[in-house]
Parts: sequence; C-alpha cells; structure tokens
Amino acid sequence: MTKFCTPSSQFQSQFKVSIVGCGNVGATAAYAMLLAGITTELVLVDHSKDRAHGLMLDFEHALSFLPATKVVASDDYSACANSQVIFITAGAKQVEGETRLQLIKKNSEIFEDIIPKIAMAAPNSILVIVSNPVDILTYKTLKLSKFPKNRVFGSGTMLDSARFKFHISEKLCLNPHSIEAYILGEHGDSSFPVFSSANVSGKPLFDFEGFDRKVADTCYDETKNAAYRIIHDIGFTCYSIGTVMMEIASAIKQNSRIVVPLSVFVENYYGVNDVAMSVPCVLDGSGVSEVIEVPLNEIEVAQLQSSAKLLKSYIG
Repeated sequence: MTKFCTPSSQFQSQFKVSIVGCGNVGATAAYAMLLAGITTELVLVDHSKDRAHGLMLDFEHALSFLPATKVVASDDYSACANSQVIFITAGAKQVEGETRLQLIKKNSEIFEDIIPKIAMAAPNSILVIVSNPVDILTYKTLKLSKFPKNRVFGSGTMLDSARFKFHISEKLCLNPHSIEAYILGEHGDSSFPVFSSANVSGKPLFDFEGFDRKVADTCYDETKNAAYRIIHDIGFTCYSIGTVMMEIASAIKQNSRIVVPLSVFVENYYGVNDVAMSVPCVLDGSGVSEVIEVPLNEIEVAQLQSSAKLLKSYIG
C-alpha cells in the first residue's frame, strides 16, 4: 500500500506557489524555484494533465538532491487553492516574426476562461502575469479577477531591465549588479530606456569614458531586439524569464521590498491613467505595495505617454 505523507514542522513556514501553464517558461521557472528551495509546495497546472504529471515526475526524481518540496500536478484550477502566489504563463507563445501584441486575441480568450476559475479557487493569492502581451493581459486579469490592484501585476520590463543592465555592463566592463538602469513602459516595441537617471554608484553613465549616445542607443537596441534574436536562434525564450519568476517569488516570500519595474495598473503617473504598464514598484509580501514616480526628463515623459497610448488602443 502506498503511504502518502506531507512533511510538517511547527517551525516550517508554508509557501505554496502555483504555475499555470507548463510549457517552456512555466517548466523552467518551476525548476529554478525548486533549485532555490523557495517553495514548500509547488503546483503545476496545465490543460494537458499528462504534461503536468510528466513534469512533476521528472522533478520528483530530483528531490533527493533538493530542499524538501511537495510537487503537485493537475489540470484542475482548484489545485491552486491556498497558494500565496500564482504565476500565469498559459497561452500561445511568440513565434519568429511575431510581435507580442499580435498574441492579444488568442491569449485574451484563454484568460477570459481561466482567470475567473483561478480567482475562485484562490481568492487571497497574488496573481503574477507572465503570458504575452503581458501589459494587456495584466489589465484584463485585474478586471476579470476583481482582485485588489496590489495583488495583480505582470513581470513587465523586469527582464528587459536585466537585459539592459547586461548590455551596459559589457560596454563598461562591470558586473551587471553594479548598473542602475530601467526599461519602462510596454514590455514590447514601445518600451523606452531611462538614461536620465541611469548610473553606477551615483555616477551617470554618460560620465564614463567612451559611453556616449551612440553606445547607449546600441545597448537599448540590443535589449529591444533580444527576444526576437533568441526566438530566431532557438525558437523560444525561457531561462531568463524563468529566473525573473523565481526572483519575484523569492521577494514575495521574504517580504524583500525590492524596487523592480513591473507591469501594474497606473493611476496619474506623469498624466497616464487606466492602463497597465511597467514602472518602478516596491515588491514585498503583499505584492506591489507602492509605485515609485521616478524622475523622467521631457523626452522620457513623452515616451511613457506614447507607450501608454499604444497600449490603451489595444484594450477592449
């Protein structure tokens, strides 16, 4: 007879994370979380029960080498009950030659089906949208779930900003951790770099020898085209965004109060309202507890407003 057990301890802090969508992104994020030992329970939900179960079994065979975690597989959203965080990666993926905004119709239809079910199963959870177009789907999820604004947000330009820091760090021959720079706006082609406040230990980027506007524009172009290049080369992106998801889960679990650019519902942000887009946010155990209005120059304000206008034109 098989014996089922759930490890428990009076000292154990429960942290249940669900990932809806077990494609490349969902699977990579789940693996990253297992390696980091973030979750006490990890739920894998996919419309294909076989896919979720196969992934669970593969992970279970690695548990001898990893921190204790209960892994669950299901095709039923009720498995998300009592999750602290639910990541949603379900939907069609971007293919070569396709922009993120071209995914709106098919992925909106999927969200209209799954979000009410997820919200009913886990009404106190934090919903993190990763599926593209992330800004449109974050806005839609907020309306469909009726959750408080702090508990619905998208991964947004957190990855774009990480890519941006990497490309800048290559030019300055520094560790990316030392770079302070953001990509804001849409997670897509209307995003923009905030060069006016980009710095290393307070020293503006343009004060570094050899770092001029041409180099800066190259860094942004490399960032903006990164996903297209990766999709052309291997057909999908998953490792970097999977790591971003792991970092978000960790920040929520640890109540870190880190500042990162996430796609959130924007209200009176340099005149922008009623749209979800990426701006710097405080991420902690409650979700997004604060939106920070960072200094932007006139050009950047215009770029922010232009990005918002584009996104609003797609909101149905």
